[in-house]
Amino acid sequence: QVQLVESGGGLVQAGGSLRLSCATSGRTASWYTMGWFRQAPGKEREFIASISSSGGSTYYGDSVKGRFTISRDNGKNTVYLQMNNLKPEDTAVYYCAADSRSIYMKTYNYWGQGTQVTVSS
Repeated sequence: QVQLVESGGGLVQAGGSLRLSCATSGRTASWYTMGWFRQAPGKEREFIASISSSGGSTYYGDSVKGRFTISRDNGKNTVYLQMNNLKPEDTAVYYCAADSRSIYMKTYNYWGQGTQVTVSS
């Protein structure tokens, strides 16, 4: 079992930046592919980014390419999502996920509770 706790969300103006963190505990999370997703009110959950267990490979959704960066520190059991040039349409609850078969797959076995990100225009 893996526990995931997101933090770092908040209110930011358009063009600003935020860094989300996902602290992992339980089974050795450093073994797992990790991902970030988001869900805005009335919309389906959207894939944002994923990172391999070593951190050597990453994959991004089209809507955030060039603006968001996923990274991980296995020594700290933490995954990060650096979000730059934020737009109002980035407003959503952001979720961390663990344990997928590939960085290209959208199915994960473990999920956090989410952190709210609100971008004002």
